[in-house]
Amino acid sequence: MTFFQRYLTVWVGLGILAGVGLGLQWPAFFQAVAALEWAHVNLVVALLIWVMIYPMMVQIEWSAVKEVGRRPQGLLLTLGVNWLIKPFTMAALGVLFFEHLFAGWVDPRSASEYIAGMILLGVAPCTAMVFVWSQLVRGDASYTLVQVSVNDLVMVFAFAPIAAFLLGVTDLVVPWQTLLLSTLLYVVLPLLAGMATRRAMQRRGAQALAQFVARLGPWSIAGLIGTVVLLFGFQARTLVEQPGVIALIAVPLLLQTYGIFFLTALGARWLRLPFEVAAPACLIGTSNFFELAVAVAISLFGLHSGAALATVVGVLVEVPVMLSLVALANRSRAGYERRVASART
Repeated sequence: MTFFQRYLTVWVGLGILAGVGLGLQWPAFFQAVAALEWAHVNLVVALLIWVMIYPMMVQIEWSAVKEVGRRPQGLLLTLGVNWLIKPFTMAALGVLFFEHLFAGWVDPRSASEYIAGMILLGVAPCTAMVFVWSQLVRGDASYTLVQVSVNDLVMVFAFAPIAAFLLGVTDLVVPWQTLLLSTLLYVVLPLLAGMATRRAMQRRGAQALAQFVARLGPWSIAGLIGTVVLLFGFQARTLVEQPGVIALIAVPLLLQTYGIFFLTALGARWLRLPFEVAAPACLIGTSNFFELAVAVAISLFGLHSGAALATVVGVLVEVPVMLSLVALANRSRAGYERRVASART
């Protein structure tokens, strides 16, 4: 591991502190950056995420992509968890905590809006950051690309009916611009750039390609830290003014995230998936497509609603929690591979 990767949690922690501090010190600057968006996708954040994703796209070998169809178990696991389990467990946890366990601390209207925001997070599996998490656990880049791409295709058809069913609304309108723009920015464009770069580097030899990928590593980490600074800077005032509410919303979100991770890990072990497929599958199931969730929450409930706040809390807990799961996956790699190997014999 490089120096930046070895101490990644330290850099992220410093990024969180810097984001909150800078957001409080220069709120006008962060408001101006936050306003640079199109279809609820912040263009500056999109650029930073693109910087994170591009190094992984350069590593994708297209001959390996063609082989995914011969071992579809990891893809089926991802789809099953994302669309048959995750939305419904998120709704159940929201009801459990805000209609029962936390009922005495929040008013009924706010509670229902928090639940709605959590549901929207549960129905919006991640598109972009998954590539970063997969890279950090040394996942199969080609397989991850297929998992994300198929997941995005299913989202086009499944997001609206599942969200409408769980929210109990009939007039839910999917922000297609947000969905399509995010897919274009986070998958299509970096993939095309990565393919072109890989082809150009391969003409110069395998060593040139490996050296180029190694040089991109620090830029990927820098993009991640920059994203953290901006996200926490955007919400610095909310963090300071409503810490209690944020803590309440974070509890079921954390339980959902870790629960889905371990459930997917059990499924991967049962299917005897190789670690480089299993680990990204677990991380895809736990992370969220926060741009889509935030956009729908604002359109349905308003910018200052409890639903919008809940989706924002999802954004804030995403990076620290996912980094903890990346660390957990890396620590458990040897044990997982031993158990899968023994199960095969």
